[in-house]
Amino acid sequence: KKMSNPASTGLFINGQRETGQDVRVGNVTAALAVANIVKTSLGPVGLDKMLVDDIGDVLITNDGATILKSLEVEHPAARVLVDLANLQDQEVGDGTTSVVIIASELLRRGNDLVKNGIHPTAIISGYRTALKAAVSYIKKEMVVNVSTLGDEHLINAAKTS
Repeated sequence: KKMSNPASTGLFINGQRETGQDVRVGNVTAALAVANIVKTSLGPVGLDKMLVDDIGDVLITNDGATILKSLEVEHPAARVLVDLANLQDQEVGDGTTSVVIIASELLRRGNDLVKNGIHPTAIISGYRTALKAAVSYIKKEMVVNVSTLGDEHLINAAKTS
């Protein structure tokens, strides 16, 4: 049976459907916008942000998690970055700004590679290979067994936490 005109069935939504490159560019742009908001607050010399809510209350902070929690993000790709920062804050308690900046930069560079004609599947495969190499390097070169450390190192670590 032939389907009738979508407008006559009431299923038609006034708008347009975006696919492919337009969606990818929009997602990357939204992610970069979120990263740019918190980027300047990174590190010990990061700038403070003055946030004003709907009722006029003012909050001044340079904490990435606080900044991102106060944003009203609607774009799905940008929302993923905010959720990523919240998860980082819950699991580790630090590094929220860093994970947002790293994730957005991976998206931006991946988008550049797609623009240069590299298939997204190859880019994802490359990212996975890089992840495995990074984890292997960290385990091999940067992990120190606590039993090999002296009491002085453990006391210093406890003082900074």
